Amino acid sequence: MKLMAKVRVLAAALGMGAALQAQAQTDLTVYTALEADQLKSYAKAFEKNNPEVKIRWVRDSTGIITARLLAEKENPQADVVLGLAATSLLVLKDQGMLQSYKPAGVEKLSKKFVDADATPSWVGMDAWVASICYNTVEAEKLNLPKPASWQDLTRPEYKGHVIMPNPNSSGTGFLDVSSWLQSFGEEQGWAFMDKLHTNIDRYTHSGSKPCKLAAAGETAIGISFAYRGAKLVNKGAPIDVIFPTEGLGWDMEAAAIVKGTDKLNAAKTLMDWAVTRPANELYNESYAVVAMPGVAKPIKNYPADIADRMISNDFQWSAVNRARILKEWQQRYDSKSEPKK
Repeated sequence: MKLMAKVRVLAAALGMGAALQAQAQTDLTVYTALEADQLKSYAKAFEKNNPEVKIRWVRDSTGIITARLLAEKENPQADVVLGLAATSLLVLKDQGMLQSYKPAGVEKLSKKFVDADATPSWVGMDAWVASICYNTVEAEKLNLPKPASWQDLTRPEYKGHVIMPNPNSSGTGFLDVSSWLQSFGEEQGWAFMDKLHTNIDRYTHSGSKPCKLAAAGETAIGISFAYRGAKLVNKGAPIDVIFPTEGLGWDMEAAAIVKGTDKLNAAKTLMDWAVTRPANELYNESYAVVAMPGVAKPIKNYPADIADRMISNDFQWSAVNRARILKEWQQRYDSKSEPKK
């Protein structure tokens, strides 16, 4: 065979191989509320050992992703949800929107991180925890003392200097509200939020934004979550991350398959990966509490006893009462929310 003919045959073979590889690859649409700076590393770790599956992320805040999934109930667009609050997944489960599946190795996870059904509808990944970001430079300018508790934030000197997330759009905002109602009792919880509202400058539609605003000096105090605060301190931001003395609200990031996906095998592959030790080690790079016992190592700028400070969170109560809580909150406090983009 002449040289040019051989080249053409080889090129054709390579082209056919590439075409077959492209046909074999599955694009998996994954809805998430993970922080944007986590998505690349998560996809890279999964796709390294599963090159036949390509993750296509659709990211937004917890409340927005939850609302989008509910709106798409009759015509699902997502294949998998990965990195969404367990309270949201319980709502989706109640609506019959999740495909039951028992990932390989799920028995190695802590039971509180796994749906209690014999064949679980969702599995947990890690816990994210409420905290306060306190800008030491701005606070000194304004003569604002360092708060130690949630109740401290209702003191008159903080008026106009506190920013927190809107629970209708932010999972962090909802875990704050839900935890206050559980910790203080509903009557006292709403009374606390009435006083806090007096001091609120505005409510954001992102859980990390209040801490980012505090780090930038645009507010003295941002109610946010520990991951974002710790990351900003590591980058040199002049903030202290405060863990209030009454206890820390928290929610669990979790994963589930959306019922009706036509990419079920690929979805199961992602769920199998989500419960592995390497995946949990990756979660631990950002969060101090993860689903697999014995994996978590201390995280810089987190207290060593953070797990002990987390409240006893009734996820089922939060899910069942979610719509009622959000409606009540909106009626009381939405006047100070930022415009939605």
